[in-house]
Parts: sequence; structure tokens; C-alpha cells
Amino acid sequence: MEKPQLRVLQALKLLFFFSTFYFLFLFAFAFSEIFFEERFEDGWKDRWVLSDWKRSEGKAGTFKHTAGKWPGDPDDKGLQTYNDAKHFAISAKIPEFSNKEKTLVVQYSIKFEQNIECGGGYIKLLSGYVNQKKFGGDTPYSFMFGPDICGSQTKKLHVILSYQGQNYPIKRDIQCETDKLTHFYTFILRPDASYSILIDNRERESGSMYTDWDILPPRKIKDTNAKKPADWDDREYIDDPNDIKPEGYDSIPSEIPDPKAKEPDDWDEEEDGIWKPPKIPNPAYKGPWKRKKIRNPNYKGKWKKTTWIDNPEFEDDPDLYVLKPLKYVGIEVWQVKAGSIFDNILICDDPQYARQVVEDIWAKNREGEKEAFEEAEKIRRAREEEESQRAREEGERRRKERGHRYGERRHHKRYDPHYDDDYHDEL
Repeated sequence: MEKPQLRVLQALKLLFFFSTFYFLFLFAFAFSEIFFEERFEDGWKDRWVLSDWKRSEGKAGTFKHTAGKWPGDPDDKGLQTYNDAKHFAISAKIPEFSNKEKTLVVQYSIKFEQNIECGGGYIKLLSGYVNQKKFGGDTPYSFMFGPDICGSQTKKLHVILSYQGQNYPIKRDIQCETDKLTHFYTFILRPDASYSILIDNRERESGSMYTDWDILPPRKIKDTNAKKPADWDDREYIDDPNDIKPEGYDSIPSEIPDPKAKEPDDWDEEEDGIWKPPKIPNPAYKGPWKRKKIRNPNYKGKWKKTTWIDNPEFEDDPDLYVLKPLKYVGIEVWQVKAGSIFDNILICDDPQYARQVVEDIWAKNREGEKEAFEEAEKIRRAREEEESQRAREEGERRRKERGHRYGERRHHKRYDPHYDDDYHDEL
């Protein structure tokens, strides 16, 4: 076969391979169910309702539709909290659905453009009827997920699930991101009650609702009545019964006369008695004889006082993972400093689709966003340095003026007997 024909054949094989892969990719997503997806593009105001909660008290903030100060993509806009020291509440209605026998994926992005100091950055899923104009902190919810930052101590990622009308926070201490760039938070809950938490597509935590939330009594409990069995041998090593003491071992003295000692020249036996050399440790003496140690063939391990038994109070609930049918998604936070941008909210049943969304948005824009942020920081630092320099120059000017006035005052007081300090201070 000629080389051009060979190249054409190879190209056709590659085209077939990639086409097959692409269609398989689309086929997989065809069976995904997207319950809600919001990127705050045209028409978002028709889907979201700003709450009046706390507005009559003057404590309600609002939201700006913006890409922020250092976007990776200026056309990718979200909702940014606006007005400091306020409560923010906004919600959208979604087609009602249940996660029974489904994997639930909740994902969104947030960017803390401000030095947040103290405030939340989480979202909520709500069930039943909600008066969206009154949606607020006291509105019952079925699920809450996202970061909460306050000072240098609290940098927590909340995961709160509602079960039979009561809210249960996750027991694990999961740290959130605290920089000023966009981060994606993903929560995945499966029908076997297992879960995964991802930040920027990297798994940060995983486990089970049975162990990481205090919803049901534990499957196992400590047996407080447990006692070590009489035949339990916890000696790891024992004396070797075949080891025999060498003959004459006990007759070896622990000390012997010092062979290097000499009788002093001035020693007088009539006055001092018979001279005896001092004693020294006997190098041949090995101490009291002990049998050698060998591994105990009957060793069962160290006995643990804490043993676990089935908890008689545990009653399994196969629907532990099932939330009440979900009807709304909401943002409800309080912030000392406003400026957080919420975006890319996704509720679906396919973790792979959620992962692809992060790749399409975050992975594509992060370098541009980082460069824009670093440029903005450079401008901010230059401005602060310029203001600091002006303040230093102003301070130096004032010091010189005070020094000049002080010199004039000393001159007048020395040569003018009628000079009045108080009068000139007033001037």
C-alpha cells in the first residue's frame, strides 16, 4: 500500500475512535437527570426571588450580578453579596424531586473577593412550601452545604442533613478554602448512605451517614461488662522451659580481690592486721541466672477492656439517605464584609457530569483568574504604598512646622518679656 493511502487509513481509524468515544460520552450523559442548573445568565431574575427577611429592620443586604474584580471570564457572572454587616437571602424554585434510589449531587462555586472576616458562604435545599419573600434564617431546610469563616479559628465546611425534622451536622472537621479565588464545592450522597465531598474536583472527605452523623444510634457499642477470659494468655514472651542453668553458675562470686592491688609499704600487720586486697566486680559474674525468653505459642494478643457488641437500640433505616422531596434552592448567609460571589449551582444525579462542569469552567478559567487577581493585588499594594508615602511626607511636613514654631517661641521668650504662650497657641 502506498504511504498516502496508509496515512488516510490511520486518520480514518483515529476519527472512528474519537467519534465512538464522543458518542459514548454523550450516551452516558443522556441518562443523567439534571434537576436544577443555574449559571446566572440571561433570565436569572425570573427564577430567583430576593427575600424581604430583615428588611424592615434595616439589616437586609442585596445582591449584584457581576463577574467580580478579577474574573477568569468577564462574561461568567454570579450573584455577589452587597452591603456590609447584613443578612442575605434569595431563593429559586426547582421542579420537585426525591433522591430516593438516586445519587444526589449538589455543587456550586463561590469566590470570597472580600476579606470576609466572619460570615457564611453556604447554600440550602428546602422542602415543602416556602414563602420565598420571607425566606430567612429561621426557614426549615433539608440540606445545608458550604464554607463558614470567622476569624482565624473557624474555617469550616458545613454539611447539615435533616432527618425526621431535626438537623444533624457532620461530625468531621473539614476545612474550607479561604483565599480570594473561585472554588467549587461538591457533595455526593448515594443510596447506600455513603458520601463524598470534593473541592475543585479533589476528594476532601468521604464516609457514611451511619458513622459521620449522629442520626441513628451506632451499630456497635462498648461492652462495659466484658471481662478477660480465664484462659486468655496475653504474655507475648515466656521463659524457655528447655533452658538449663549451667553447672557451677551459682558458685561464681559477684566480687573478687583486685589482682592489681599491692600491700602498702607502711602496712604494719601488728597494728593494722592482715592486709587484704580491695574487692572489684567480677567480670565473670553474669548476675542471677534467668531462663531465656521465647515467643509464647499460646499468645492471643493484648486483652482490650473495650470490646464492641451489637447495639440493641440500633434499628436500621434503609431510607436514611432520603431527604424530603426538594422544591427550592436558597442562599441565606450573614456576613460582616460583603463581596462573596455565588455561581454555577448544580443539582443532579450524575457525579461525572458535575465533574465535567468543574473541568469546563474552573479548570479553564483558573489561570486567567489568578493572573487577574495578582495584577489587582499589585495595583492595590502600589496604591497603599503611595498613600503611605503621602502620609509620611505629611507627617514630616507637620513635624518641621512644629519645630519651626518651637524655635520662634524660644526666640521670642528669650528676647520679648511680654511674650504670652497661651495667646500665641490660640493664634
